[in-house]
Formats: sequence, C-alpha cells, structure tokens
Amino acid sequence: MEKNKVLVIVAHPDDEILGVGGTLIKHVNQGDDIFCLILGEGITSRDKYGQGVLEELHEHCHEAGKVIGFQEIFLLKLPDNKFDSIPLLNIVKEIEKYLEKIKPNIIYTHHDGDVNIDHQLTHEAVMVACRPCNPNCPGELYSFETLSSTEWQINKKKLFTPNIYVDIEYEINSKIKALKKYKSEVREYPHSRSVEGIKILAQFRGLESGLKYAEAFYLLREVKR
Repeated sequence: MEKNKVLVIVAHPDDEILGVGGTLIKHVNQGDDIFCLILGEGITSRDKYGQGVLEELHEHCHEAGKVIGFQEIFLLKLPDNKFDSIPLLNIVKEIEKYLEKIKPNIIYTHHDGDVNIDHQLTHEAVMVACRPCNPNCPGELYSFETLSSTEWQINKKKLFTPNIYVDIEYEINSKIKALKKYKSEVREYPHSRSVEGIKILAQFRGLESGLKYAEAFYLLREVKR
C-alpha cells in the first residue's frame, strides 16, 4: 500500500496536538509521512509574555513533535491572535508554498467556527489554498476541534459537527505525553486544555462512535482518483 503524505496546518504551537495528535501517531504507525505547518508564533498576545518565552515555546513544539513523529515542523511566526491584521492572500500564498513543497494527499486544519480569530483565518486560508484548481490540492481535507476554542462557541450555526471518528485507544497516552511537552500551555483541570480535558473529550467522542477513545473530524472534501 502506498504511504500517505499528511500535512496538519494550524494557527499556534500545541494546536497540532490538541486537535489531531492521536490520529497523527496512528498515521506514523501505519507508515505515513507527517508534516506540520504552524502559521503563528503563539503566546506573544498574552500580558505576561516575557523575553525568552517564545523561544522556549518553540523548543517545546519540537520536543512534542518528536513524540508524535513529524518528519518536519515549519514555524512561520505570524503575530499571535492578529491574523486579521494580515491580508488573507498573504497567508494563502504561504500555505501554497508548503503545498507545493510537500504535495500532501491528506490535510487536517482548524474548524471554521472556533472562537479564536487565528483559527478561523487559518481555516479560510487553507480552503482558498486548497481550491480544486490548485494542482497540489489534497485528495482528503478535514477540520478538527481544538480544546479551549471549539467548545466555547455558542453560535449554533458554527458548532463543530463531526462526521468522521478515529480510534485512538492505543494512541491517547502518547498524545498526552506530547501535550505535556508544552509546559506553558497545559492547564489545571477543569480548564479544557488539561490532561483530564484531553481524556474527557476523547472519551466523549468515543461514546458517540462506539469506541473507548476517539478523535473527531469533519470531512470538508474527498476526491477519489
């Protein structure tokens, strides 16, 4: 069986673990090549941001990536929570560079209804970059939920409604191990971006799909050739 080239495109460091970490580990175990494109620098919008914190976050990103098994992680460092200050076309063109470089056949990205503006614009830019006229457009395109953003949406028209479930019973512990590498991002329960939060969501998605632990996705497009 020919292996897949998988690209996850996210707004901030740790989104790749929260949204799709278990599924990415499953891809690696199946022999697929996985890559990560992180558009934003992360953390700099916080009031307590200080010197050296950003560099530490990016170190944690690469440590978490080793647990997941990425072939390569690309950090673009767009301004945190300020993607709306950048022309969308500029973000699209950056994504297109990596589509041409990697030529993925599977892409995972944010749900368009997240409360975080960077997540919303990442989704929009990915959809523009992956329009069918692009010869590097992937055959499969999915959106995922990101704890501490997706579940805080109250607009019914923008709620996450998954139609794909991936069994991560044997990957959940490695997903949590990867998240723990992000020492500045993990919170104490009952914050949703906590170890307990990760497990609770995975169990809930498992209940929906008859599994013990699952990650959920919305299939945006699938083109079979």
